[in-house]
Amino acid sequence: MFYELATMTLPFGTAGTAAANVQAFATAPEAKGELLGCWFTDIGVLNQMIVLRGFADLASLQTERERTQQSSSPFGCGEIFQALEQHSYKGFPWMKPVRPSAESGISGPVYEIRTYGIKTGGVQATIDLWEQYVPAREALSPCVVAMVALDGPLRFTNIWAYPSLDARSKARADAVAQGVWPPKGGPAHLTTSMVSTIGLPTAVSPLK
Repeated sequence: MFYELATMTLPFGTAGTAAANVQAFATAPEAKGELLGCWFTDIGVLNQMIVLRGFADLASLQTERERTQQSSSPFGCGEIFQALEQHSYKGFPWMKPVRPSAESGISGPVYEIRTYGIKTGGVQATIDLWEQYVPAREALSPCVVAMVALDGPLRFTNIWAYPSLDARSKARADAVAQGVWPPKGGPAHLTTSMVSTIGLPTAVSPLK
């Protein structure tokens, strides 16, 4: 699966309107791919809306990227957002495709979106280590997706779902205490460029 993670910086008080416009844009008859997540940041860089869309193949992602870039109002929010970034990703090949909460049973409402820089030559090692260690880690909290960036600096993004911030803290502490996370040897393949954001689902987000 291929994914796009788009981030819009919004003025105060516009999140509701922006979310409705994102849904309309992503589900229009000419749209490619599928709207999977639409979050508003709660911890991290604030006043941002993060949109996750999924695509069956790279061609569909590229076609939709062109539609968005050529639109006079990308995501229906051209008159609203102050800045827009779009980044393309390929899911780790062993991971199941991201599905809405109604199908997957995965839900938050607290979602942590983490991006790590990867050292040169570290992509496959990271994918392999995560394949080995994620099953035990998911016994504590589900991993929505892990995906490697196709553009920009070498990096990967992973998204985790938690019922609360307290549950997040407990799951992370338990994972370390049990020795199931982080993957042994994994940090050696990563740079010190690491960013974490907590997002809460908007009303239109299929991941609730």
